[in-house]
Amino acid sequence: MRTVVSFRSSAFNTSETKSYFINPGCFGDDVAHSLIARLRAAGVSVDAEPEQEDFGWYFEFEVPEGRHCCVIGFRPGDEADDSDWILSLERSRGFLTSLVGARQRGIAPHAARHLHEALSRTPEVSMVRWFERQDFDAGREDASSPMP
Repeated sequence: MRTVVSFRSSAFNTSETKSYFINPGCFGDDVAHSLIARLRAAGVSVDAEPEQEDFGWYFEFEVPEGRHCCVIGFRPGDEADDSDWILSLERSRGFLTSLVGARQRGIAPHAARHLHEALSRTPEVSMVRWFERQDFDAGREDASSPMP
């Protein structure tokens, strides 16, 4: 199943380090807020605010099959027009089960579909590409699909 999605957009902050960032370049809070608002508008139960990691941001949302997590990071390119936002869809799991890879198992197609629809409803987003995790991790960017 495709659980990693990349897209391009110049609408979100990629240059101004905010005082509340854990690390410089920890962009993505505005992406998270946009997706949270779009998911909520579609009737999806979603966190009120995103949380920050040292590399980016994340939020959780609920589908009938259970809670899922959307992890957001920014991948700068050599030039501004080849920079990507990367979202990773995971299952929300406890700490111990996460250690054995449980966050990558049991991801619901509904979760990917909701995320895709939220991205598709964002006019400033382009070049949406979905990947299977192993292809993305191996750098096989040609193995993408416009749909999850």
